[in-house]
Amino acid sequence: MLEVKLVIVLLPFSQLAALSLIATATAAPQYRPNVGGQNEPIPILRQENEVNFDGSYKYSFETGNGIIAEESGFLKNAGNPETEAQVAQGSSSYTSPEGQQISLIYVADENGFQPQGAHLPTSPPIPAAIQRALDYLATLPPSPPAGVPNRRF
Repeated sequence: MLEVKLVIVLLPFSQLAALSLIATATAAPQYRPNVGGQNEPIPILRQENEVNFDGSYKYSFETGNGIIAEESGFLKNAGNPETEAQVAQGSSSYTSPEGQQISLIYVADENGFQPQGAHLPTSPPIPAAIQRALDYLATLPPSPPAGVPNRRF
């Protein structure tokens, strides 16, 4: 299963370089179990990384077992603490153990993580009777504010 972790911190270049070195050193190859107890390395077919001084970045990779991932991000409204937000968007795909192709597209921004994919669960439709009740409730006048007595004569 593909695990994607996103940690974004604005660091001085020397610390960023050190963290990049550590991340590269710890990126050991994945192994797939073999029936005979031996593990076979899964090759990285393609890997690209780009980190810019303005905080924007993009990366992508593809492995020999069909995992493909890419992401790009930037700092939105940089310098304005009230509206500043990190934005990331990307996609990943892999083949499940059942042989199904799993594809995920996502955006993460000030509105949270917003994934899209055919494999993700969706809520069932609202039953007609409940929808009618909701529509009726929407036509009623607003309730008085808390603390204000509701007097009817």
